[in-house]
Amino acid sequence: MGIIERRQRQKEEVRGLILEAAWKIAREEGWQALSIRRIADAIEYSIPVIYAHFANKEAILAEFTCQGFTMLADRLNDTKTTQPEPRQQLEAMAQTYWDFAFEQKEYYQLMFGLGIPACEAVRNSPELQQLTAIMIDSIGKAVASGPYPNADAFLKFHTYWSILHGLVSIQMIKRDADPLGQLILKDAVAGFIKSL
Repeated sequence: MGIIERRQRQKEEVRGLILEAAWKIAREEGWQALSIRRIADAIEYSIPVIYAHFANKEAILAEFTCQGFTMLADRLNDTKTTQPEPRQQLEAMAQTYWDFAFEQKEYYQLMFGLGIPACEAVRNSPELQQLTAIMIDSIGKAVASGPYPNADAFLKFHTYWSILHGLVSIQMIKRDADPLGQLILKDAVAGFIKSL
């Protein structure tokens, strides 16, 4: 192995250590506890080493945000492929979205810390584009095959996502999902699907 390959491998290892330490801090103490100094202390490297890999704390958070959107998109896509009909896909994806939010709270809270991302954020994030495309596809197909084929699928997408995110946010305030939340989710999504 040459010097260049060795340096690249070492760089990737340190980057991995930084992300691992950042994740551990976030899981144990929350995202607000994360700092470059805390990460440097945790991996026993100097602060400039962290900055050699990430421009700032926000760059580290952006890395985790992209990971979270990719994970959620993959789960939604997997769920979608198990259901033949768009309306069934929407019901199943709603449950998958809910489950992801509570199984991966740290990711979800980082991804949606300030609410649903604005259109500009979607345009700038391939991971978020993938996530929205999965939901829009099923909604568009459900609208096209439903009694209101001229309905605005993009508007319906925002309604669907608002239902999911709103219900998850309410439950997160309570710290844990409760059975009533699941019933509300199913009822809200069923009502939404009837409107398509």
